[in-house]
Amino acid sequence: MHRDFLVSGDTFRLAITRADTTLGANLNFADFKVTLMTESQQKSFPVSWEELHRTSKALAWRLLELGPFEGIVAVTRGGLVPAAIVARELEIRLIETACISSYHGSDQGELAVLKDAPSAGDGTGWLIVDDLVDTGETARALRTMMPKAHFATVYAKPAGRPLVDTFVTEVSQDTWIFFPWDMEPQPSTPIIGQRA
Repeated sequence: MHRDFLVSGDTFRLAITRADTTLGANLNFADFKVTLMTESQQKSFPVSWEELHRTSKALAWRLLELGPFEGIVAVTRGGLVPAAIVARELEIRLIETACISSYHGSDQGELAVLKDAPSAGDGTGWLIVDDLVDTGETARALRTMMPKAHFATVYAKPAGRPLVDTFVTEVSQDTWIFFPWDMEPQPSTPIIGQRA
């Protein structure tokens, strides 16, 4: 959860994170950790396992009336987890993969199709699931391979959004999404230690 505040003409984003994971009606401010985010941090979008599960399930709800689908093509590697959740929710048992590489760390390079999805043919009756459509390069390659498939992603950026049929959450083009598999818990510096 975050809230933006205007202070002396500058906008600051305050990120509020629960200190514990218990649920309860009696919350007080002491239960929260408050961190002032810098401008460079504002364009990052960390996604927890719980959030990815919830948003992938929301994607399944959006796809429910569009099926039934013969099978799912999970786009590796980011689309594997959302595809598993969608497959469970829609009771789809036939899962194929399309293995496409374009990122090397955080740098986007040349697109390489490592494996296509031969079981899906031209995509008729099939659902393609990926975590994100970014620039649209991967989506264009998938559309060329399976022009009749329904293409769904959990997240969409403006440059790639026209290439997908269904998505749940749009983020700005300059936002970097940190998926749960990109992160690990680590110690953080106390607020007083962050002073310049």
